[in-house]
Amino acid sequence: MTSRRSLPRLAAGVLGISLTLSAVPAAAESRPTAAPTVSEQQVMPHLRALQRIADRNGGNRAHGTKGYADSVAYVKRALDRAGFRTRLVPFTHAGATGDNLIADWPGGDPDHVVLTGAHLDSVEEGPGINDNGSGSAAVLAAALQVAESGLAPERHLRFAWWGAEEQGLIGSERYVGGLSGAERRRIDVYLNFDQAGSRNTRQWLVVHDDEHGETEAQQAFEAWFAERSIPTFDIGVGGSDHESFGNAGIPSSGFSTGISDCIHEACDDLANVDPRTETTSADAITGVLWKLAATTPRH
Repeated sequence: MTSRRSLPRLAAGVLGISLTLSAVPAAAESRPTAAPTVSEQQVMPHLRALQRIADRNGGNRAHGTKGYADSVAYVKRALDRAGFRTRLVPFTHAGATGDNLIADWPGGDPDHVVLTGAHLDSVEEGPGINDNGSGSAAVLAAALQVAESGLAPERHLRFAWWGAEEQGLIGSERYVGGLSGAERRRIDVYLNFDQAGSRNTRQWLVVHDDEHGETEAQQAFEAWFAERSIPTFDIGVGGSDHESFGNAGIPSSGFSTGISDCIHEACDDLANVDPRTETTSADAITGVLWKLAATTPRH
């Protein structure tokens, strides 16, 4: 999360739950009609890796630090091995240089892009494992499911990990600002995930972008959770990187599990993430991506 001013918007849905772990995925399919299930073993190792990176680099992964650079390198290596086309987009803020990491899955209609992202940086005060290692790890787990399944989507799938969100949505804002009008119009929807593993989560906070008329993704998320009897709570666009896309007129959705007790503190470490909640979030992202990948809207 970028600032405490955005906390009340998310805190309305934060209480407490115990969730059932998703099953280990069955045999992968190449068609975009049957989403694989994400297991705890497919998402939590990424969070442990980010914690180790923070531990080696002064306890944080903030913009402009080696901790952030090592975090980007970790995610990029995993995506490169899986067959994604990756690129680093450098930018400078507050006298320090960082990168946005962009990963494209080959195939799909380039005029209909589903862009899924999360910010990868932490604050200087702590390792940022829930805020937002959890969102970054959940998006990475979903992307690797795409690769493992050999998914052949109708829409083009792009994934992104943003820098300097904690300093004011800087990375995502620079990315959107660098897009041409035609490139912006090709993005059907941007899906953002910030704090995906908060402890004591009772309901998932699903982004509703009423201003831009986005309904497909938010309805898909709400249906996914409803099928599993998991309650949701509606929130608007703001407080994280989806705001950069909304400001540019790009529809957005996604979700958060709400504000954790240790936001922007040294205690936002691995112990601040609930593995069941994190696994459910990664599973939800994967399930909705499969649904969105299966069809191309007419517009």
